This record gives sequence, C-alpha cells and structure tokens, in this order.
Amino acid sequence: MTDTQKSAKRTTVADSTSAGFSAEERAAMRERARELKAASSKADGERDLLEKIAEMPESDRVMAERLHALIKATAPDLAPKTWYGMPAYARDGKVVCFFKAASKFDSRYATFGFEEDAHLDDGAMWPTSFALKELTPADEARIGALVKKAVS
Repeated sequence: MTDTQKSAKRTTVADSTSAGFSAEERAAMRERARELKAASSKADGERDLLEKIAEMPESDRVMAERLHALIKATAPDLAPKTWYGMPAYARDGKVVCFFKAASKFDSRYATFGFEEDAHLDDGAMWPTSFALKELTPADEARIGALVKKAVS
C-alpha cells in the first residue's frame, strides 16, 4: 500500500468498546420492539408482566410481586404491561410508572420510577425515580401514596 492509499476498512460503532449500546440495552430495545408489535389487551399485558416478573432473580421478583399487588390495589385503572422488558403500568397507552429490576442492567439496586404522564409535579423540581434495595412497609406506603397522586 502506498502512502496515498487508504485502508478500505471502516470503523463502526460496534467496533468500539467505549461507544454504543451495551448488550443489555440492545436487548431492552428488542423487547420494546416486540411489545409495540404485540400491542396487546390489558389481560395480555398483565400476563406478559407476570411472566417477566417470574423470570427475575428472587430478590427482584419479591419486590416486583409486592409492587404489582400494591399498584393494582391503589390504581386499578392502570393497565399492567411490559415496557422495554420491565413491568410497567399505563393509562391510555402511556406509561405512568415502572419497576426496573437490579438484575436488568446489573445494577446494585432496583428502581421504581414515574414517567411524564404521572401527575407528580411539585414546584419546579420533584423526584421521578427511587432506588430500592429492599421494600419495607414504610416504602410501600410511600409508593402507594405516590402512585395515587400520579393517577389523580
């Protein structure tokens, strides 16, 4: 190869280990694409959600099951579904709240969060997600109050 010739090899995002999406993020995006294709009913959404919960490691599964029961009791109008492969609860097709298992992205804690359609506005700044290492009765009470506010 002469000095003026350049290699035909191209560098892609996939070639770089420092850029692009992780394997877990790509899997979550594939899950979301499948969810959008399915566009299932409320019953199918709950079935899918319960299947995802059943696949979780025990510590995540226990929290997810307790949150599911709490949300169904507090906001029965929310439709259970999966969202990027995570348990989520929607109103009019838009996610209001979700549970992200610690195992989903190898995190040291699980997350319970709210999306923009949750009515949690409180001044100019308010929390939209919470780290969970365990779920105590006090945590359940606080989450129940937040879910109730989110759907009001």
